[in-house]
Amino acid sequence: MKIGFIGLGNMGGPMAANLAAGGHDVSGFDAAGTGAPGVRAAASAEDAARGAAVVITMLPDGDILRSVAARISPVMEKGAVFLDCSTVDVASARDVAARAREAGLSALDAPVSGGTGGAAGGTLTFMVGGDDAGFATARPLFDIMGQKAVYCGPSGNGQAAKICNNMILGATMIVTCEAFALADKLGLDRQAMFDVVSTSSGYSWSMNAYCPAPGIGPKTPADNDYKPGFAAELMLKDLTLAQRAAEAADADTPLGDAARAIYASFVEDEDGKGQDFSAMLPRLAARGRN
Repeated sequence: MKIGFIGLGNMGGPMAANLAAGGHDVSGFDAAGTGAPGVRAAASAEDAARGAAVVITMLPDGDILRSVAARISPVMEKGAVFLDCSTVDVASARDVAARAREAGLSALDAPVSGGTGGAAGGTLTFMVGGDDAGFATARPLFDIMGQKAVYCGPSGNGQAAKICNNMILGATMIVTCEAFALADKLGLDRQAMFDVVSTSSGYSWSMNAYCPAPGIGPKTPADNDYKPGFAAELMLKDLTLAQRAAEAADADTPLGDAARAIYASFVEDEDGKGQDFSAMLPRLAARGRN
């Protein structure tokens, strides 16, 4: 399959490389000039998109996505699939999909979960919104880039699934870190707490699969000085998108809003930027009750 890939950063680069290694003809473009193994360098986003059966975008935000979509939709082949894997606001995803459909394209919004490790290892999970025909065309590509693709319904629903998932993740990571910090001050050994909670009603992905305490449970960024697997500023981005969506939908999300405020303080006013989102543990462990 001829594929155009726009956005070859920490996530997009490995994803494009995996598609090329899987036997597809991949042409890639990145505004910063980065490339990816096996991927032919295109001179522009439009150049990457021309003649492709599927054009994949992995971009930083909704404004950039809208700008790129306005440029490439007119030059894409009728019937081609515009597959956006960025994490953006729901409104941008739906507007871009509408523009694509007007140009005679299939449109999918398919944000991912799994981080840079999942992108490199081809183990991402895709949350997909859009039309059935586009999903069927892209399915073999999801199978190369990831381990699971879940069809979530009409355009924008992939983004809705992603922000709802990450709102849960952000809130549960904070309370997991709070529990470890409280256990420390109560004299409860961290390993003992993990052994109880990980097999009891406090079980969660934040505790069992991504434990924020170094040396406890499976190896995580906590065991690598909190170098990011999923950066705190990216968690803040997703929590902010969730709150914007909640405001637009008139949804009451008090814990999601509190989680956003805590990560905003950590990233913008403290030293959280550039650290993993689980670095909330040393932050809380060093603090007293306000």
